Amino acid sequence: MRALAAFVAGLVFGLGLIVSGMADPSKVLGFLDIAGKWDPSLAFVMVGAIGVSLVAFRVAGKRAGPLLGGAFHLPTAKQIDRRLVVGSLVFGVGWGLAGFCPAPAVVAYGAGYFKAVVFVLAMLAGMAIYELLERGRRSPETVRVE
Repeated sequence: MRALAAFVAGLVFGLGLIVSGMADPSKVLGFLDIAGKWDPSLAFVMVGAIGVSLVAFRVAGKRAGPLLGGAFHLPTAKQIDRRLVVGSLVFGVGWGLAGFCPAPAVVAYGAGYFKAVVFVLAMLAGMAIYELLERGRRSPETVRVE
């Protein structure tokens, strides 16, 4: 049942990205082009998503756990640190250069857009590099003695 619910949620999310035009990088780049021919439609999609999220988090906050079992996994970090800022900058630069963020890129990849295929492969490579660096950072052999 959980797998079916996950599939349906992913399908609805992907269809929403297609219907809203967010799987089209030119739409996203049009939103980011504030000095040129600006397209505000992404702002409306974001506001809608924030509204849905606010309601969902309110409802979830009143529940002991998810409807289909398990536990809620909510973020606990509350501080802004260097890693968050650098990660946000890298995300923003990638978004601005390619016109994709991860979810719309996967949707466009599924639709066979070549640019999305390249983006998703680069994203997966970046994730793998991050994991390798994190393992090295966390392993006891890399502790420096100064």
